[in-house]
Amino acid sequence: MKVILLEDVKALGKKGQIVEVSDGYARNVLLSKKLGLEATSQNLNNLKLQNANKEKVAKEKLEEAKKLAEDIGKLSVIVKMKAGEGGRAFGSVSSKEIAEEIKKQHNIEIDKKKIVLPEALKNFGSYEISIKIHPEVTAKMIVKVVENG
Repeated sequence: MKVILLEDVKALGKKGQIVEVSDGYARNVLLSKKLGLEATSQNLNNLKLQNANKEKVAKEKLEEAKKLAEDIGKLSVIVKMKAGEGGRAFGSVSSKEIAEEIKKQHNIEIDKKKIVLPEALKNFGSYEISIKIHPEVTAKMIVKVVENG
């Protein structure tokens, strides 16, 4: 019997795959535990439509990410830091602080885990950072670290 897997099944296949299994295994395990559907023409058609919809959504997300990366590339953010002895920076700037400043200054919500710092930002000056917006899209942004005065 041909079965469309609804979830990943160990040693059988991944979600969305069509596999050939014995009738007993299909009825007693896959269908009863809702791990699979019988591969009828209607179910196969539904699977095609779902896959087409997933591809469309993935393309839209990629286009959105590219547009956001383009917008972010034009921006810069200023982060203020305390100065210690001799005008040197006191501490370092974290990705959390950068994400908060981007939200405050440009009203763009960015997850701190997606910000990639080239090194610890321990001195005053300008730095180029990367932001992983999408697995295929990375944006560059300038961060200016200035003295809080």
